[in-house]
Amino acid sequence: MAQALYDIPLKTIDGNETSLGSYRGKVLLVVNVASQCGLTPQYTGLESLYQDKRAKGLEVLGFPANNFKGQEPGSDSEIASFCSTNYDVHFPLFSKISVLGDDRHPLYASLVNAQPAATGEGPFRERLKGYGVNPENQTDVLWNFEKFLIGRNGEVVGRFSPDVAADDPRLVAAIDAELAKAA
Repeated sequence: MAQALYDIPLKTIDGNETSLGSYRGKVLLVVNVASQCGLTPQYTGLESLYQDKRAKGLEVLGFPANNFKGQEPGSDSEIASFCSTNYDVHFPLFSKISVLGDDRHPLYASLVNAQPAATGEGPFRERLKGYGVNPENQTDVLWNFEKFLIGRNGEVVGRFSPDVAADDPRLVAAIDAELAKAA
């Protein structure tokens, strides 16, 4: 499983071919992001988390996705500019992908398969129902800013609901536990 995750072809937000293999040995927090979401201010916390822990081996990786109510309509260059200008984002961003449905990116298919349930999910799922959002498949990514934690060994070790913020003790404890492990 770990090898497959590292081998999935990806593109950086500026169009360069890459993969998670270039982050081998690091702890990865993979987040599907959006610029026009009520949770968009999470960029601030994610950047702070990245700055606080990157020297210890954490990489926050942002994957823009337009799967939820059209909240990421921009082009890659518009998204990069938005993140830089509004949130001073320095963590790596990737080209816009799909995290749901028939065109779901292989990375997200692998992540969901490895971690079908998210920590902290109940309240947010209930809140979305109030807006008429009730995903049929309980394992699908629920909304923007869902977070997957990948250990230094390439295994998906955690998944966190969109409303679990970057400073949530459950997320921070999981990241710290992975950072404490040898590569």
